[in-house]
Amino acid sequence: MADQRKKLLITASTFPRWQNDTEPRFILDYAQAMTEYFDVTVLAPVAIGAKDTETMGNVQVIRYHYFPIHRWETLCYPGAIVPRIKEKKIRGLLVPFLFLALYFKLFRILPNYDVVHAHWLIPQGVVQSFFKKPYIVTGHGGDVTSLNKGLFRYLKKRCLRRAERVSAVSNALKKQIQEICPSIVPTVISMGINIDEFGEQFRQENYFGQNNSKVILFVGRLAEKKGCTYLLDAMKYIDALCVIVGDGPLKQDLQDQAKELNITNKIRFLGPKTHEELKYIYASSDIFVAPSITAKDGDKEGLGLVILEAMASGLPVVASKSGGIVEIVQDGVNGLLFEEKDVLQMVDKITCIIDDQQLYARLKTVAYKTIKQYDYKSIAAKYMTLLGK
Repeated sequence: MADQRKKLLITASTFPRWQNDTEPRFILDYAQAMTEYFDVTVLAPVAIGAKDTETMGNVQVIRYHYFPIHRWETLCYPGAIVPRIKEKKIRGLLVPFLFLALYFKLFRILPNYDVVHAHWLIPQGVVQSFFKKPYIVTGHGGDVTSLNKGLFRYLKKRCLRRAERVSAVSNALKKQIQEICPSIVPTVISMGINIDEFGEQFRQENYFGQNNSKVILFVGRLAEKKGCTYLLDAMKYIDALCVIVGDGPLKQDLQDQAKELNITNKIRFLGPKTHEELKYIYASSDIFVAPSITAKDGDKEGLGLVILEAMASGLPVVASKSGGIVEIVQDGVNGLLFEEKDVLQMVDKITCIIDDQQLYARLKTVAYKTIKQYDYKSIAAKYMTLLGK
């Protein structure tokens, strides 16, 4: 490989818009890890204020425009496509433009690459299926669990059948991919984290001005499947400060809920934070809670990378038994689990960790051992094996 490096094109619709962006960066981290084996380019939709081309680390980034009036290119950021449409339904009119723009961009640049890794079945995997260039496609969550009727289901099956290889970030998603297309047997390879970028060394005492209170942390998009409304309900019964990091369509609803519950003194909405800021926020907290649920449209947690980041930062984790979370968190071993939407169970689990220092220490120790298998060096090696086939 050193003498004749192949060129890998990674296509995605969630990607940092610029350096130190608050958007999820796991595709960038994955792409950076894959530069050990390939010359890597990422192709992603443009965002207002982002550069059309740039280099991030060792990764070349290309962003494509998908609507003639550039200030209307708001389908993908901030957040993700499906939540953006739910937030403002008129954005759905941009979807065919996105598909067509991606198609024509790939038509122009695909001859320059040897293989493609399409992240998300829709739109990247579906559009890629119209070309003969070999590709693998990875299911991440909502792209698999939602939009499974009519034309979208047909296009997903086409995408899966034409791919050289199919992967999913969790066994839960593997099962759902097989429900869409039974003849496909996906390989389960999660996304990961750069473990060295997190840790207790970043802890700053009284970072939130909490004094002697314990800090319960939530990090994620403020959308239905993240279940943050149930965390606020739980905070009525917990004597601690709850820090909520993230943005999304439910932000105002959650702020109103905190007022109605008369717990605004216990809740701190910090908004979205950069990757650099997050390592201090994680480490300076005490307990991480992931109260995810299955949304009304069937969307659920693919894996939960924020749980891995929390574990790497030395936090014990309390999480719901939702989607791929159960593949990371083992109840009573490296964290505590509760049933989806069960507020009293959540309260009990959080209180157990607060009250039992031995349990607290044991969970965080085992959790740190868990995350070593999710380091991006290991993830990249697994994907290299898949691409090599």
